[in-house]
Amino acid sequence: MTITEIAEMAGVSKKTVSRYFNHADLLSGETRAKIEAVIADTGFVPNAQARALALQRNFLVALIHDNSDRGVFELVEAGMTEALEGSELALVLQPMAARDAAVRLRAFIDRLRPTGVVLLPPLSEREDLAEICANAQVRCVRLGRVRGDHGLACDDRSAMATLVTWLVRLGHNRIGFIGGPESSLTAQQRELGYLDAMADHGLDRGPSLIVAGDNTFESGISAGRLLLEVSPRPTVVVACNDEMANGVLHAATQAGITVPADLSVVGFDDTPLAARTLPPLTSMSVPWIAMAHEAVARIAKGLSQPDAAAGFEAELIIRDSVMPAATAGTAPQPNPSQPNLSQPNPS
Repeated sequence: MTITEIAEMAGVSKKTVSRYFNHADLLSGETRAKIEAVIADTGFVPNAQARALALQRNFLVALIHDNSDRGVFELVEAGMTEALEGSELALVLQPMAARDAAVRLRAFIDRLRPTGVVLLPPLSEREDLAEICANAQVRCVRLGRVRGDHGLACDDRSAMATLVTWLVRLGHNRIGFIGGPESSLTAQQRELGYLDAMADHGLDRGPSLIVAGDNTFESGISAGRLLLEVSPRPTVVVACNDEMANGVLHAATQAGITVPADLSVVGFDDTPLAARTLPPLTSMSVPWIAMAHEAVARIAKGLSQPDAAAGFEAELIIRDSVMPAATAGTAPQPNPSQPNLSQPNPS
């Protein structure tokens, strides 16, 4: 059957049936009910290729990433897959190196004509990539911190400050920090949050306690080794993501330092890796899955820009990689001042 036949049986125009399948808001409830009744009786399924040709786009949503943080990518992929289940849209995963991302994104859109594109950090921070999508009239949602507040993100600066303040309350006053790429807005916000909290508590935040990383496991090992050579040594190391925090765990093991008895280690993002390390990592959970759901909803509704109602909050997830500084050097003991796993961090 064709939509022309469906229209005749429902007593409406072909254009009205087309609007129904394109989820237009202009149809009355009575008109929708007529069309749905005919579809139910006939078992009609619209031809996806014909619809794509008419709309000049395919029913694809592309997740564009540079493969720099597999943990965050896994969370966003899982969230988008959940959100797309049962819809007419399908997910396409497309890695792109930063050096040729503009050329590859333009070619990708010209070739596949997706309904929407979701950009992951750090690619989401690039205005040229967002402009390519806009020029091609492809809906684009950017995850993470973006200039002008055009991205779906939580307040990374406040979240990091909250994390550091919690560590101070546990008695830690020598807090090492491993930052992300200097060009990353998200990494910049997280480092500012660390500096804010250290300044608020009058603690040393000198250059010897801050080491740059690039979000990779290898950079976490290198940065961890540098911080472990500082005298006096930090009682805790906070990394800008879980991959680098895992690198610190390895550096500590290689140096014969026990975590958390001799050194506490904290990550950020709470990716699946955080629960798999030994010991499992305490980490600040960023709601990447919720943001992925929202990104899909915006693409389905034809929205590219976030609105004021979309707020996301980070949450401290406490595991076994942290203990109070006062008990460093002794066997780990239960700490009644720490909230249970998965509880939000007390303000």
